[in-house]
Amino acid sequence: MNSADSLAGLAVLGKTAAALVLVIGLILLLARLARHLSSNTNAPAQALRVVASTALSPKERVVIVALADTWLVLGVGGGQINKLHELPAPPETPQRAAPPGFAARFAQVVARKGDENTP
Repeated sequence: MNSADSLAGLAVLGKTAAALVLVIGLILLLARLARHLSSNTNAPAQALRVVASTALSPKERVVIVALADTWLVLGVGGGQINKLHELPAPPETPQRAAPPGFAARFAQVVARKGDENTP
């Protein structure tokens, strides 16, 4: 076998490796695109929301789910979901303002100290 044959064999091997890398890259790109598109389709709606959940046993739970203006009390376990009760959602309670953080409290203390020191 001469050097021309071995050079031709390496060229074919290089082309095959490049094609393989291209196909694997295309698969990874399409998988990432599919994951990105599927995660954005459910985000805006948020029509179904878990309000509370408690375990009755390792395999059974009671879950309260908010669906529009209705709360559903569901029993989940053994591969089944059973509706236990349905009730209207309570009116929204206003959210309490979060307590001020350290920076806000520090600014208040500094402002008070500054007021005390002014003649």
